[in-house]
Amino acid sequence: MNEVKVIEIKKSVFEDNNRDADALRRELKERGVYLLNLMSSPGSGKTTTLIRTINLLKDKIRIAVMEADIDSDVDAIKIKEATGIQSIQLHTGGMCHLDAEMTRQGLDNLALEGVDLAILENVGNLVCPAEFDTGAARNAMILSVPEGHDKPLKYPLMFSVCDLVIVNKIDVLPYFDFDMEKCVEYVHMRNPRASIIPICAKTGEGVEKVAEWLLKEVENWKK
Repeated sequence: MNEVKVIEIKKSVFEDNNRDADALRRELKERGVYLLNLMSSPGSGKTTTLIRTINLLKDKIRIAVMEADIDSDVDAIKIKEATGIQSIQLHTGGMCHLDAEMTRQGLDNLALEGVDLAILENVGNLVCPAEFDTGAARNAMILSVPEGHDKPLKYPLMFSVCDLVIVNKIDVLPYFDFDMEKCVEYVHMRNPRASIIPICAKTGEGVEKVAEWLLKEVENWKK
């Protein structure tokens, strides 16, 4: 009853990933499909955040999700059961990232006709995924409070390439040495244009702002 489609992703053989990513972005633009690449470390709350956000948006726009992981189909099943939207699992065969060609392989297995927003939940890792352009319209990442406010200093590339930084688990701020002002300062050191949205995916606090950000992005993409 809980079966979902599982796609075995092959490593890209193209040398110029940036060229492939630009070509994929152009194709998606022509089709009116907005692709979001969502990254974070393991345990930051990507899937829970997605479920909350999708349930706020699914009656306004049509959404599909690709869940990338080294193995298992747990997240794709969870998304499908919690939201009812189209969701597939991408197995990376041990690789810690997706590139543009691998992303294309995933998109080819989605029914994209009529889809406004495709979300790629990348492999949980703050290093490798940031190094590869997937062809997404925008990059977003989730930083959870228990990870600390200094992560932008330790993983500069991840924060440099992200247009949206979601700070999750703000409900536990009183219990951790996390300085939100310093977090904002450090993120903007890496990327002055990045939007920063604090949320609690568990309770839903602040998630509506993420949904609003995405809805505006999709609308602008289609113009």
